[in-house]
Amino acid sequence: NWHLKENARDHHTSKFSSKELIVRRGQAFIVTFNGTEQPEQNLTFIAETGPKPSKLAKTQATFGISSTVSKESWSAVLQSTSSNSVSISIYSPPNAVIGRYKLSVQSTSSDSSSPASLGTFVLLFNPWSSGDDVFMPNKAECEEYVLEEFGIIFAGNKNHISSFGWNFGQFQGDILNICLSMLDRSLNYRQDPATDLSHRNDPKYLGRVLSAMVNANDDQGVLLGNWSGNYTGGKSPSSWTGSGEILQNWKKSGFKPVRYGQCWVFAAVLTTVLRCLGIPTRTITNFSSAHDADGNLRVDEFYDASGNHLDRAADSVWNFHVWNESWFSRSDLGPSYSGWQVLDATPQEESGGIYQCGPASRNAIKEGDVDLDYDCPFVFAEVNADCMYWNYDPATGKKTLIFSKSTIIGQFISTKAVGRDDRVDVTNDYKYEEGSTKERDIFKKARKKLGLEDKFDPTAPTPQEIDQKPDISGKFKVAGPLEVGKDLNLILVLANLQSDAKTVHVNMTAWSTVYTRRPVHEIWKDSISVILSPKEEKQFPIKIPYPEYQQQLTTDNTIQVTALCHVEGGIQVLVQRDITLDNPAIDIQVLGEAKVNKEVDVEVIFTNPIDMELMDCVLQVEGNDLLRGILEIDVPPLKASEKSSTKFKLIPFETGPKHLLVNFSCDKFAAIKTFKMVNV
Repeated sequence: NWHLKENARDHHTSKFSSKELIVRRGQAFIVTFNGTEQPEQNLTFIAETGPKPSKLAKTQATFGISSTVSKESWSAVLQSTSSNSVSISIYSPPNAVIGRYKLSVQSTSSDSSSPASLGTFVLLFNPWSSGDDVFMPNKAECEEYVLEEFGIIFAGNKNHISSFGWNFGQFQGDILNICLSMLDRSLNYRQDPATDLSHRNDPKYLGRVLSAMVNANDDQGVLLGNWSGNYTGGKSPSSWTGSGEILQNWKKSGFKPVRYGQCWVFAAVLTTVLRCLGIPTRTITNFSSAHDADGNLRVDEFYDASGNHLDRAADSVWNFHVWNESWFSRSDLGPSYSGWQVLDATPQEESGGIYQCGPASRNAIKEGDVDLDYDCPFVFAEVNADCMYWNYDPATGKKTLIFSKSTIIGQFISTKAVGRDDRVDVTNDYKYEEGSTKERDIFKKARKKLGLEDKFDPTAPTPQEIDQKPDISGKFKVAGPLEVGKDLNLILVLANLQSDAKTVHVNMTAWSTVYTRRPVHEIWKDSISVILSPKEEKQFPIKIPYPEYQQQLTTDNTIQVTALCHVEGGIQVLVQRDITLDNPAIDIQVLGEAKVNKEVDVEVIFTNPIDMELMDCVLQVEGNDLLRGILEIDVPPLKASEKSSTKFKLIPFETGPKHLLVNFSCDKFAAIKTFKMVNV
């Protein structure tokens, strides 16, 4: 008798829906044997995991019954006996290898008998146990970062932060088995299974391996990335609402990469896998996130004379980027680097020859200790790189610096609050205050450690270029709602900073982009010439009608507007703004009280805000403990301004606060998302 209920309760594993024992390391579990004639002291247990268990690799343990628990090794203590049964408490060490174990028992009194198999159990990390590398002293944080299946992911851009719900679903049906098979499909396991298994007691090892396995690069991992704006042959990254469907699809297809992922999908799936295995994990969104491809802590962007953002540099600045933080100690670096560690499963740059990233200690990033393992220079650049904007002439290959900025990158770094659906800003945990001397000192320290201070860089701007002062300033102001389906109204504001008149020729463009700010389609362009009197400020209204951008918009709803100002007798001035348009709202109503095993009606209401018909309307609904799997409902076409109401039934099967996630898409709007908390 494995005492599934009691053991699961004691080990915080009750949410797994499994007929198998699932326990956490460094903590005892109880088993009872019936019909044992043997005197208990003659029993020897064998716990083993992996294809070639060995004592040396810590994948096999043999232990008898002792009077007290050993904290360093596997042990068994007698709990109680009756005439025909014996209850034994089995203890695993806090640094045991995690995974699926086979438990056998052998009688020592008769040498001939071979061990009798008692069955299998799964051993996980234990953030509730002070001896574990993943120990998290705050219980509310354990609840959130290990047991919570609902998350909120932040997106949009630094001027306009939006958010959507996500169903991590780490305790759903087959997810634990899929996570374990993910470990057995890694390159490390394929190259050397015994060594790989012996490292599975180490969260930093598993975090790194799994950051590689969640992307399909190198190893036929879970998700194939696609940032083209064209997602035929798969699901658009913005249409997913949870990790369960992705992981199940990966398994169902015989472990072929699922199409398609972008950063938040990679991060959400990695959160699911790590929480499932017991490593406290959360998603982090960094706004204006640098992708520094060449490791010089500088990001270069190029614009042509017309103001078009040229897609010619390996470097880029994303509107936002989502990665993970996992909580564990860093015995390799020392206690001051323990705590939150950055892991990133999005395939951006290779590390050690494959697409994996981390764990990078968050404290090391803040202190500029970029020489420490793993991938600190890349993560440091994501939140700290300097930005250089260049004018590039494709005909001559000549580039001229327009301006450089050191305060743009790494803003409003965000994560979900513990126990609440709110945003928490963690920017100060990544860096000292922008513009402070401490922040600049750390940046210099990092450059020095990377050997960038002493090296001549022919691609860097000269001090003269950096110091040049523009004659005018400019900015784009928003003048109206930023919503898909409405005209986009902006104002270009130009101000003469000098006491003599200036003639300015302005070339303006608007492009649809993906959230990485990669230009996809030109939407609009215009040019004007203006004379600005001394110290004069002028405003120029810009209107881009919905029909003009509707066809070109990507599922990210992002538009980059640029004005390149050629000032006669002065230096060029670049004005730009990234616009993220909001989707129209969708509303969920729960009609009546939600009770366990009782039907409750839910209504989803959507009004078509545009004067065109909406076709191919599909509603997708999911929510842990509210419904099994994903509900897909085809919604009839919606005429201009028409309101639709879609009703469906739920039968909740657990009490407590649950989250219902809804995703509505049609031919004109991609992935309109919302969620509602349902108290069952």
